[in-house]
Amino acid sequence: MPNSSPTPGKVTRLITRKNALDQSRIDEHVDDLVAAPGEIILRLERFSLTTNNITYAAFGDSMNYWDFFPTGQEDWGHVPVWGFADVVASTVEGITVGERFYGYFPIASHLRMQPERVTDRGFYDGSAHRRQLTSAYNQYTRCNWDPYYSAATEDLQILLKPLFLTSSMLADFLQDNDFFGATRLVFSSASSKTAFATAVCLEGAGVKRVALTSRGNTAFVADLGCYEQTIAYDELDHLAADQPTLYVDFSSDLALRDRVHQHFGEQLVYSCCAGSAQSTDPAQLTAITGPQPQLFFAPIQLRKRNADWGPQQVSAHIGEGLVRFYEQITPILDVVVSHGYASAEELITRLYRGQVPADEGHIVTL
Repeated sequence: MPNSSPTPGKVTRLITRKNALDQSRIDEHVDDLVAAPGEIILRLERFSLTTNNITYAAFGDSMNYWDFFPTGQEDWGHVPVWGFADVVASTVEGITVGERFYGYFPIASHLRMQPERVTDRGFYDGSAHRRQLTSAYNQYTRCNWDPYYSAATEDLQILLKPLFLTSSMLADFLQDNDFFGATRLVFSSASSKTAFATAVCLEGAGVKRVALTSRGNTAFVADLGCYEQTIAYDELDHLAADQPTLYVDFSSDLALRDRVHQHFGEQLVYSCCAGSAQSTDPAQLTAITGPQPQLFFAPIQLRKRNADWGPQQVSAHIGEGLVRFYEQITPILDVVVSHGYASAEELITRLYRGQVPADEGHIVTL
């Protein structure tokens, strides 16, 4: 039966200045924490913070990421995170207090939702302000349903599943289009987890994978074993422009993009803007020469594959790939767990400033 657990208390949240992502502050208010009809209240227990979250904030206006969790303050937003939350109050049939869900949350102690399309798998948040937003971010999965969930791998799931979904769909998109005729892929910010997860997904695809990275990360990237060649950014000119090449841009560094386009010239067959590991500017889809960059948005390819394969096969494709990725990355990933909003505030600043080592994965518990 639906139930409600009225536990009046304090709601804490961390909000970030939209035009200065290294500025965040802790905000508190009192809430009765009683679920209204058709509503549940979840308490966020743990979440990950990665470059992926900085990308959400960087594209917050252009891709509506700020709109998922309005703060009521025009200049301040919630940096969205992936995590696990427990139901503390419910008036919704089929969702009970104590259930644990995986999904997309603000950095806040509690969140009210209006579940719809409730199934054994989970639900979608039907709150009015989210109805026009990308549905993939509105879906919440029951942990006791998910065949790929394990309490022992919760930290890996929230660190890697969000980016792996992007990586898996990006790899699928490139293969689905026969790499636009390219025989070589060049990845910028190749040390980022989303970049090398994409490279891992393309193992055996018949194209050469070349990593572009900072000089300090070359050894780490070479040791990953998922790129055939690793070069530093200042060595780009050493890479021969002798074959059809596809640029997979995870940096959104406009100066680097122009260097890549000019260097490869007519051999550059496609330019894919896949993320923003180094820049917090809005996506700019321009280049001095060659093909104009195209923004990759994973939910579009996900929607295509749901229609082509069916949701169950898509879930299996991503879930099985993710489990394999866990095995590959665990030996090289240092999972660091910290506690509280002040830790999250510090991490956002460090991520924004590029001060988090590539081999670290950060979890925050509340």
